Amino acid sequence: MNQSDLWFLVMILIGLSTLTIIIWQFVRSRRRGPGDDNRGGNWWEGPWDDDRKG
Repeated sequence: MNQSDLWFLVMILIGLSTLTIIIWQFVRSRRRGPGDDNRGGNWWEGPWDDDRKG
C-alpha cells in the first residue's frame, strides 16, 4: 500500500462521512414536522427574525 492508496482511502472516508452528516441533518429536519413552532430553528435563522414579527 503506497501513498496514493492511503490518499484515496482518506478521500473516500471524508466523502462518506460528509454524505452521512448531510443525510442525518436532512432526516432530522424532516422528522421535526409541520406542527412545531420552529423554536429549534435552523442554522440560517437567528434571533433577529423575532424582531420583525412584532
